[in-house]
Amino acid sequence: MLTDQEIEAGKAKLRHTSDVLHEHNDCIRLAYEWLDAQVTIKSGSKKFRPLKHIIEKWAGRYVSQSDVEVAAIMHPRIKGEYPNYNLSAKIVLPNDRRLQGIGEALTQGQRDRMDRSIYSTVEA
Repeated sequence: MLTDQEIEAGKAKLRHTSDVLHEHNDCIRLAYEWLDAQVTIKSGSKKFRPLKHIIEKWAGRYVSQSDVEVAAIMHPRIKGEYPNYNLSAKIVLPNDRRLQGIGEALTQGQRDRMDRSIYSTVEA
């Protein structure tokens, strides 16, 4: 699991804009876990997906776009810029075990609105 020190280093790499928001380091951990479950491709996707909304519904907690951007910067396989990362069009529903040990997971109601039909496969 990502340490607070690693997350702070990742935040420092984010190009700052006026709308950077980080409520909790666990939000970055949640985004990182969701991204980690995905299949990557060579180039960035041209298909728009509201990634932050998809991630927060899986995680059961608000996640900002900035949180997703920091998680992507930190992830060794993720390339590109939000929302056009090198993710396969066939997105993977991450296993819930990825939420274990992340205190902020499932603490808000977003999970109730998760649309499982957007996922092509389920992580084993």
